[in-house]
Amino acid sequence: MSTLSELMLAQHRPDADVEWLHLLVADGQLLADLAFADIVLWVPSADGGFVAVAHSRPSSAATLFYRDFVGQQIKPEWRHQVAEAFETVQIVDTAAPDWYEETPTRVRAVPVVRRVAPSGGAMTNTPIAVLTRHSNLSEARTPSRQELTFNQCANDIFSMIATGDFPDLSAPSGPRRGAPRASDGLLRLDVDGIVTFASPNGLSAFNRMGFQGELEGESLAEVTTGLISGRLHVDESLPLVVTGRAPWRADIEARGVTLTLRTIPVRYRGERVGAMVMVRDTTEMRHQEQELITKDATIREIHHRVKNNLQTVASLLRIQARRAHSDDSRDALNQAMRRVAAIAVVHDTLSEGLNQIVDFDEVFDRVLLLVAEVASSRTTAVRPVKTGKFGSLPSQYATPLALALTELVTNAVEHGLAGREDGQVEISAKRKDDQLTIRVRDNGVGMPEGKVGSGLGTQIVRTLIQGELSGTIDWHTLEGEGTEVTIDVPLLWLTRV
Repeated sequence: MSTLSELMLAQHRPDADVEWLHLLVADGQLLADLAFADIVLWVPSADGGFVAVAHSRPSSAATLFYRDFVGQQIKPEWRHQVAEAFETVQIVDTAAPDWYEETPTRVRAVPVVRRVAPSGGAMTNTPIAVLTRHSNLSEARTPSRQELTFNQCANDIFSMIATGDFPDLSAPSGPRRGAPRASDGLLRLDVDGIVTFASPNGLSAFNRMGFQGELEGESLAEVTTGLISGRLHVDESLPLVVTGRAPWRADIEARGVTLTLRTIPVRYRGERVGAMVMVRDTTEMRHQEQELITKDATIREIHHRVKNNLQTVASLLRIQARRAHSDDSRDALNQAMRRVAAIAVVHDTLSEGLNQIVDFDEVFDRVLLLVAEVASSRTTAVRPVKTGKFGSLPSQYATPLALALTELVTNAVEHGLAGREDGQVEISAKRKDDQLTIRVRDNGVGMPEGKVGSGLGTQIVRTLIQGELSGTIDWHTLEGEGTEVTIDVPLLWLTRV
């Protein structure tokens, strides 16, 4: 299924129109729930018709359409009504019930007008789209007071859509997670911030915070002030939200309960005449987020301590190597020190972030500093060259890969370039969606074709690449001089995340 942006691009619509419709579609579910109806968004097509770019089904009523209209041309029975709304820039209702697959429906067509700037009255010359509401009349019954209020709220938003007052460009783009929905609780305010309607869920949310009595007839600002009196930290946007003056979100905390409020000012011809406030109890969600933050901090601290311990071990190995009496012992201790240090680099990087994904290019740049230290001890001027990008890798890949590459590059310096005043080690990385290919090449003495080293370093590399990373590794001698090692690692973690 095509996305809204792709469909708009196919119709050659300007970016400003696309952005406006994205904001409108973000509240498509809210509109569908308030109107108890399916909401479809249509944009003009090149052939003079209309194509659907978005569809929202209500969670408060049965849907009429079990298949999406997105990407389809408008049906003939709706085309005249939608075209009339587009041409007259007026809301057009069906005069009589419309039938869809033997189900009686009522259709409302709303022109979508875009405001040119957040302030000022400039609008687009013509609508940029048309929104249709499709109400199911087959289950018609006497509506409750809540249903009537929800429908009135939906009609208010439809009117603002037709005049460019909704969506509001001054509203910040907050996170979707935790956003209040119509079913969570809805309050209706007049122009003075007095509650004229409170849904049962909305009233219950405030009752959980300690408010006793009825909200209707009360000033929401005064009620909120009484609930949070004595608190040191208060959301600075709260006064504007509870008075209905700004289209923002704010949180209220009291008695261990957290409520998230979202206000939509209701405007008529640009003047504010009231507001609707959605209320959601996000107490459990905030507790979960706090637990995650605590766990993230704990994990970071663990990585930090592991890094410190590994660096301490590496320092002890370095000291012991300096006191070793034989060259073999000194080399063995130095190699062990570098292996520990390479692992410490990964833990150091993990301790700086909130997740267990690391930028391996940054890790490897730090690993190359260890190689430079090896070269200086061998009085060899080695030029390490890295090409390509490793990209981001999870910690379970980063640690064995860093250790394996440390072994390979160090081996190239110690053996392939031994005794040379100048040499080069090239490390190239090629990242695909499901595979990472790495080549380590040096211009040293090389080795007999078909012969692979049998030392501890080679065994470690094989174990890490083949055993832990499920990859493959191949050694071969280049024509002329030098050795090239090719590593292929399947990125299986992408399918598991």
